[in-house]
Formats: sequence, C-alpha cells, structure tokens
Amino acid sequence: MGWIGVMLALLGCGNPVDTTHLEKDLLHLETKIPLTGVSGRIDHLAYDSVGRRVFVAALGNGTVEVVDLSSGRRLYSITGLREPQGVVYVSSRLVVADGGSGDCIVYDGGRYLELGRVALGDDADNVRYDGARVYVGYGSGGIAVIDPLAIRKVGDLPLKGHPESFQLDDSGRVWINIPDEGEVVTADMRTLRITGQWKNRGGAANFPMALDKARLFVGYRHPAQVRVLDNRTGSMGASLPCVGDADDVFYDNGVLFVSGGEGYLDVFRGDTLVNHIPTRRGARTCLWLPGERKLILAVPARGGEEAALWVYGM
Repeated sequence: MGWIGVMLALLGCGNPVDTTHLEKDLLHLETKIPLTGVSGRIDHLAYDSVGRRVFVAALGNGTVEVVDLSSGRRLYSITGLREPQGVVYVSSRLVVADGGSGDCIVYDGGRYLELGRVALGDDADNVRYDGARVYVGYGSGGIAVIDPLAIRKVGDLPLKGHPESFQLDDSGRVWINIPDEGEVVTADMRTLRITGQWKNRGGAANFPMALDKARLFVGYRHPAQVRVLDNRTGSMGASLPCVGDADDVFYDNGVLFVSGGEGYLDVFRGDTLVNHIPTRRGARTCLWLPGERKLILAVPARGGEEAALWVYGM
C-alpha cells in the first residue's frame, strides 16, 4: 500500500464501495435552497405534498425550518425547541419529536402555533404516521402511540433499547432497528407485542431502514453497508457496501437511495451501485419524494459554506 492508501485508511476514508459499475447520475442536482444562519447537525425531514413545504428538523439549531419547494425559499423558522429530531406532517398538523425535552409537540400546520404536547420523558426521536396514529420512538426503549388530533398517548410498545429507524406496513406490523441491542425487532402495533428478534451478525450500528413488500433494507455503519433481509424471516440476502455514516435509506421501484455523513449519496439498482455522488461531510439525512421524483438532501453548514437543502431530480 502506498502512502496515500495508508493515509486514507488511517483517516477512515477508505470505504470499500464497488465503483466499477457506475453510470451517468440518475439523480441530478436541480437547486440549492439556502438555510442561512442554521448551524449544527440537521436531522430528519417531512413533506406537505399539497403545500409543497419541506419541514427540516435543525437539531443543532433548536429549530424546525419550513421551506417552500416551489419558490425555493424559507418561509418560517419554528423556534424554542431543544433538539428537534423526527418530524411528520399529518392532517394540517406538524408533529415534532424533541429529543432534548423528550416531548412530542403538535403544531398548527398553517400558523405554526403550538397546539399541545405529549411528554415522553427522554430522547423523543423518529416519527411515523399510518393515516390515523403517530408513532414516536423514545427513551431507553419504547415506541409511543399518539393520537395527533386529541394530542394524547393511547398506547406504548416497550423495548429493550432506544429505537432508531422503524417501518410499519398496512397490517400493523413494525420493524425496528435497535442498535444498542444489536438487533432488528418485529412487533404487532395492534397488540403492542414483540413478535420477533433478529440479531445482527457481523455488523453493528444499524440506524436507517426502508421497507419493501417482501424485503427490509437495513443500513449499518460498522461496516458501512446495506443488508437486504427477508422481512418475514430476517434471513439475509445481499450485503451492499455503501457510504459511511448512513442515516437515511429509501427504496422505490428497484432503486435504493442511501445518504451518509461521509459525504456521498449512493444509488443502487438492484444489487449494483450505479451512482456514488459527492455531497458534503455531515449530509446524513434525506427525503425521497416519490410523487415528484425528487430527493431532498439536508446539508449542514461546514467549512464556511452555509446550510442548505440540495434538491435532486430523477
């Protein structure tokens, strides 16, 4: 190994992605929407498809930024939060999980006024919505079930560790990444009971996750890879080396998108990496908009460059 290879290995930059089958970028950068003055880490995003608004959980800034995708400008900044992490827009209401306060906070989606909150105790994090209920991962182990209209907790699924990404299907089944326990857990949210536990084998730090009809795509950070699991049995199919520090994974009609803080967007078609697109270090989270064929990447301020949303079209 030459001295350049040694330095890359020492710096942890030598991610072993297979770039031998790269194609012309499926994603092309359309615009950059500045988030002037936003500092620190940016967490997850949500979308209002009617108003074409993107909601940005600016965790390090203590705000949720509201961005108009049509005009490419910021509309509003919701302040007073400690560590906004998960966000979802439901029935003209914005639901925010504040990791710092441990609260799930519900806002009026038009005036951005707080309507109420549900105290979860600690580290309110990822948020999902099934058309009727909001689900919030929190604390040292639990997923709270919340009625977003009544603004109250109506159920709770206890877990052995803090849940990271989790995905629900139409039947009420849920798949949950619990990296502290080194496993993926399945549960029934109708009965609030655990139905299965799949231990990680040869991988750790399973954070992002995407769900297909028969498959589960689980992103690991050690080593940096996406594993394709049978979502009924947990048996592993392909293992795809990917960008490091992955925090979001989306799957749509044979195409898999992975964003990671190492500073790349990876795009797979089937089991083949076809795009390895440079972004910016720390740009870990993204949101795929299937109806618009766009991917929104949250890019934090770094190296004198301001924070922004980078909008990619396909």
